[in-house]
Amino acid sequence: MQQPTHTQHYDLIIIGAGILGTFHAYHALNQGLSVALIEKNKAPRGASTQNFGQVVPSGMNLKWQTLGRTSLEIYKSLQGKVDISLRNNGSVYIASNDEELQLIEELAAINKSNGYTSELLTKDVCLERWPGLKHAYCKAGLFFPEEITLNARLAVHRILGYLQEQMGLHYFSNRMIIDVEINANACKVVDTLGNKIYSDQVIICNGSDFKALFPNIFWESDLEVTKLQMLQTNPQPTQRIPGNILTGNTIRRYESFTECPSYAGIKAKEDKNSYARKYGIHILFKQKPDGAVIIGDSHEYADAKDQDDLGYDLNNQINRYMMDEAMKIFELQTFKIDQAWYGMYSQCKTQDIFQYTIEEKIHIVTGIGGKGMTGSPAFAKHSIQQILQKEVRTVI
Repeated sequence: MQQPTHTQHYDLIIIGAGILGTFHAYHALNQGLSVALIEKNKAPRGASTQNFGQVVPSGMNLKWQTLGRTSLEIYKSLQGKVDISLRNNGSVYIASNDEELQLIEELAAINKSNGYTSELLTKDVCLERWPGLKHAYCKAGLFFPEEITLNARLAVHRILGYLQEQMGLHYFSNRMIIDVEINANACKVVDTLGNKIYSDQVIICNGSDFKALFPNIFWESDLEVTKLQMLQTNPQPTQRIPGNILTGNTIRRYESFTECPSYAGIKAKEDKNSYARKYGIHILFKQKPDGAVIIGDSHEYADAKDQDDLGYDLNNQINRYMMDEAMKIFELQTFKIDQAWYGMYSQCKTQDIFQYTIEEKIHIVTGIGGKGMTGSPAFAKHSIQQILQKEVRTVI
């Protein structure tokens, strides 16, 4: 059938310029496609800019760790072309007791069999490498030297700039898409001003925006929205803490540790009614180049159709609890808080990621959850390959 004659016609339109949508654009451009990336805000401001900026395949189950390790290669390759704020200082998991020590030892064995480099560290080595780490808290550590940090407020914007300047991306910001449909064997997208753009295919990477397009699909799915709270201190005058610092409750929470032989037994002994369990709190630290330390985070959940129930206020009791716990782990030069915020991301209850295709032309890819910064670069590569082959299915 005859294609529309509108001047703006692309091989692919991607809606949503968060990290998942941006890397779909990156891999599509690498395949030689003409790509339009459309963002509803002036600049991306969702979960991709509100997170820690930790890229940690070590925290993922074996299926996603493979993707995460490929993502590390993609990020490092990009850093060789443009400064995306990448620092390769590794990640460390600090065990605070014998149970957590057992889990990091078991994960080290899994890593060895899986060919992923990690190093068990003694208490003394941990205290030497990470100044301020408290003697009373630290029992041992598990270090992953290949892992990286990014400045989440900068990374996606710099990647977008590179895609526009060096790879030919057509980027449209401040354009809220309100309709996507199949029109004469092509796709038509329409924004709030009535502007129309056409393409052969559309990918919707809408994060947790479930109201603008196809709301019934999302509300009938198993998608849920997670609200996370984070804090940032004033810059530390001279103290420097390299890399990603993950602690005892992280060991008890992250998916990689669920595959350890002792995990189920250790979790069964925990207080199911504890404050940390109720709000999904595990303490992470990451220092920014200016010396400020990001501390977090918490997790509250609501089904996609009920996400407004999460509210827009910060729970100061959660923040106080996180601060109290952080002070048990690190002796920072200053704990004075400069910023406090929350982020939102979507995830599936029963799947790794949400994929849904409409008439073989419109592809929804969202709900990557807390795996977004780590998993998106590699997952998007597989997703683009699927769509080009017209075989949209889960690939992991």
